[in-house]
Amino acid sequence: MKLPIHLNALRAFEASARHKSFSAAAEELHVTSAAVGQLVRSLEEWLDMPLFIRMKTGKVRLIPTEAAEKALPDIRAGFDKLQLGLECLQENSVSGVLTLTASPAFTAKWLLPKLNRFQEICPDTDVRLETTMKPVDFAVQRVDIGVRYGRGDWHGLIAEKLMEEEVYPVCSPTLLTEEYNFEDVSELLKQTLIHDLSLDEFTGFPTWQEWLNRAGVKQKTGAKNIQINNSAAVLQTAIDGGGIALARSVMAHDDIAAGRLVRLFPQTQFDSPLAYYIVYRPENAELARVKAFSEWLYKEVGDIK
Repeated sequence: MKLPIHLNALRAFEASARHKSFSAAAEELHVTSAAVGQLVRSLEEWLDMPLFIRMKTGKVRLIPTEAAEKALPDIRAGFDKLQLGLECLQENSVSGVLTLTASPAFTAKWLLPKLNRFQEICPDTDVRLETTMKPVDFAVQRVDIGVRYGRGDWHGLIAEKLMEEEVYPVCSPTLLTEEYNFEDVSELLKQTLIHDLSLDEFTGFPTWQEWLNRAGVKQKTGAKNIQINNSAAVLQTAIDGGGIALARSVMAHDDIAAGRLVRLFPQTQFDSPLAYYIVYRPENAELARVKAFSEWLYKEVGDIK
């Protein structure tokens, strides 16, 4: 026995049987009562058997026949499986919506300037970007993938290292003069130092004092300090000539390449104990859009190196 070409008649029959009314089924299916009735009649004609006993008690009340009542559980189970199959196809397609989370500063300084290249290779994927510094529940907020900065240990998430980074002083080229050529690290103590507070002290992110100690300067930082809780704003303040920033290399890369910032004292290397990680739930590991975005991120990092 062949199934009808269209499943609309079966859907109309199932809804009518559940509501015992063409009008209520029509409201659920967003069509007219006449359309539902016609679909059910076409199914009855195709099967050559009635599916309902129509009882007129003011309004027509539908009572499924014995054969219809017996078939309904299988029809409903079939629709449920069909829905699951469609959802599976949608989830394993590169097309659709990719929900991504990252910090505001990483998004502004690293991700957004490159994101158009992902959209060029995956034009059918719409990126929904949520920027926040607060912890995100990937399951509750239906997040597909994220980029996080830390030690790589987030409960319930797979974390794959994307890239490491250094911390080093940067300033605007306008600050480099004969008077302030910064040949000696101790000269930094005379300047306004810009501190990044976006990562609290418990994460292990290096401070200005730790960098100075690594460079051989034991004195405490001077009295002129600016403290900012956003890494992008830290760099912008330095670009504007507001002082010397202790920069994160991933964030500062494009500004240095463009000449907006200058790295100072490159002979002092201080690797951050923290790194950038691609994170996602284990159940999302095989999603095509997650795989595609992860591969693109790694390619972007490789192209930069």
